[in-house]
Amino acid sequence: MPEHRTPDPTPHSLWRPLRLLQESMDADIARLYAERRIEGLKPSWVMELLRLHARGPMTITELAESVGRTHSALSQKVAAMRAAGWVRTVAGDDGRSKKVTLTDKARDVVGRLAAEWRATEAALAEIEAEIPYPLTRVVADIEQALARRNFHDRIAERLAQDPAWE
Repeated sequence: MPEHRTPDPTPHSLWRPLRLLQESMDADIARLYAERRIEGLKPSWVMELLRLHARGPMTITELAESVGRTHSALSQKVAAMRAAGWVRTVAGDDGRSKKVTLTDKARDVVGRLAAEWRATEAALAEIEAEIPYPLTRVVADIEQALARRNFHDRIAERLAQDPAWE
């Protein structure tokens, strides 16, 4: 008996172009790191490294709160950064908690990372000035739409009408 397959809904995605754009821009930043021989650094780690440099050692909870991420997401990120040699964990003040701190490897490049952050923000501002509807405005408009009705409820309403969800 032949297997019944449902049509593949994945070729159409409204968000894929945005994800691909961000991946492309991150790849360009990573290329700048490679040109400066900053090996094994992901652009997505830089905010945390700069935050630790500016504020000093923090627990994962403190770091997560400071960058607006969940503890779970930051815990995974810290593990990856630790494995790559950018951070280490040390005993916290009470002996039960751990603090995340920069390694010498990170401290050696943090000035260049801050320069890259400033240059990236300036390049983004330049791009926003060139386009008729800046991404910062798009994000604000989406946030306002979600404040009127959250994403969960919007999806749940459609799923309630789809027999495949049952």
